[in-house]
Amino acid sequence: MHVTFHGAVREVTGSMHLIGTDTDHVLLDCGLHQGRRREAAEKNRVLPFDAAMISNMVLSHAHVDHSGRIPLLVNKGFAGRIVCTRGTADACAYLLPDSAHIQEQDAEYLNYKTVRGALSHGPSLNGKPIGPRKYEQLRKMLKKGRNQINREAIADLMYKYRLEAIEPLYTVADAEQALGQVDGVPYRQTVTIGQDLTCTFYEAGHILGSAVSILRHTANGRTRTVAYTGDIGRFDKPILRNPCHNFDPQDRDIDLLIMESTYGDRDHEPVTDLKPQLQKALNATFQRGGCVLIPSFAFGRTQELLYLIHELYDEGAVPRMPVYVDSPLASNITKVFAEHPEVYDQESHETFLSRGKNPFDFKQVHFVQTVEESMALMRDNNPHIVISASGMCEAGRILHHLRYKVHSSRNTILMVGFMAQHTLGRRIQELGETYAANGRSGQPPLVKILNKEYPLQAQVVKIGGFSAHADRNEMLRFLKESQLRIKKIAVVHGEEAQSLAFGNLLREKGYDAVVPMVGQTMVIK
Repeated sequence: MHVTFHGAVREVTGSMHLIGTDTDHVLLDCGLHQGRRREAAEKNRVLPFDAAMISNMVLSHAHVDHSGRIPLLVNKGFAGRIVCTRGTADACAYLLPDSAHIQEQDAEYLNYKTVRGALSHGPSLNGKPIGPRKYEQLRKMLKKGRNQINREAIADLMYKYRLEAIEPLYTVADAEQALGQVDGVPYRQTVTIGQDLTCTFYEAGHILGSAVSILRHTANGRTRTVAYTGDIGRFDKPILRNPCHNFDPQDRDIDLLIMESTYGDRDHEPVTDLKPQLQKALNATFQRGGCVLIPSFAFGRTQELLYLIHELYDEGAVPRMPVYVDSPLASNITKVFAEHPEVYDQESHETFLSRGKNPFDFKQVHFVQTVEESMALMRDNNPHIVISASGMCEAGRILHHLRYKVHSSRNTILMVGFMAQHTLGRRIQELGETYAANGRSGQPPLVKILNKEYPLQAQVVKIGGFSAHADRNEMLRFLKESQLRIKKIAVVHGEEAQSLAFGNLLREKGYDAVVPMVGQTMVIK
């Protein structure tokens, strides 16, 4: 039995690890790389193996950095099952088509910008005169009405004038095809994923449906066990139960634990500080007459924000301003949460369910569906809250909200999650922190959004405790309370400094821990 580490190795995104036996190849996750647009696009389009050789796939949870390349995998010939928990399967039914839709939209918009930019150099294009009248005709052809891009006209102009077109990684049709291979199973139910190879899921506490996966392979009278944490959640947060600490006896002896390290050298702010910090940020912004923009994962983070805002509104702790969830995906994912109350913690039952309340729905919440509604909201400068995807500001409607609101010091960009290196979210966070540290004096920094630079006048506030990832002490707590007997730990899913620091910490605690390189293979004897 061997494991090859293909993604989220000394980096955070693109989770992908390959388990091999004499008879099968099983893939652990198939996630999107996120970061610098061109670099991420190049990484995402290349699979480091023949997709057709994969027997089955185990999906730890539905976040796109773990699931987002599944349609590409299927498109390239993978024909096996995608095994995951029921919560993850239900979430993927919405998340994968949404991911494809965002990629189609972003490619469409970037192609529109390419053609418009080329035309702006008129009255000639590529050295060929087109004349003022023809130039104006072409410019008007780029859109149908006010908001709809004319795909056919843009494609024709790109071909005619030999402009480089952006193609989406996969389409909505590709995502729908992949969903036919998703197989959701309950926690603690052992399923066969290969010859003499099984998988059992345990709660990871990260997002709804997230799982620690235990893979057991029996051959020649001996069993070898690989455990994969996926992403480990925090302890004592709202909504979900804590990460599992009670594994079945047959799953406690682990030959190799593949363990995340997103916050391998960091401690979060206490969970108890989340609501007061959110209250402070909202009140400060509303007192300035501004809006609050919250880049957020549609799955997990959005529901947690709604939960806490609901509590603050019920307590009268902040003005009851409108709350707009500008992500069709988030609306559907909220339905998934409503369908799985069996995974809620006791506090959620006591605070809301026992009183007949939906934790994620209240009078001030509005779920934005259409592009027209979203465009109107972008131009609305009355105080309100917008929660919009994507969480790292790399795609989706949040980009357009930012370009409309980033220039006003009344507004707040509220960062409530980890921003990977080279993402727009990380740049905004770092530029905002530096500007604030310098007293917000002088010219504001410029930030590029959709290929145009804007002055970062908005206040940038970070609340670190919202992270759905355990910090280093919570990861150690998971290891201690789970009572797993672990022979070796491979540290993954962390920026290099975080993974190396956590590997050192594990060794100090007596564990045999290594930080693999991309493409490295470990043999389990």
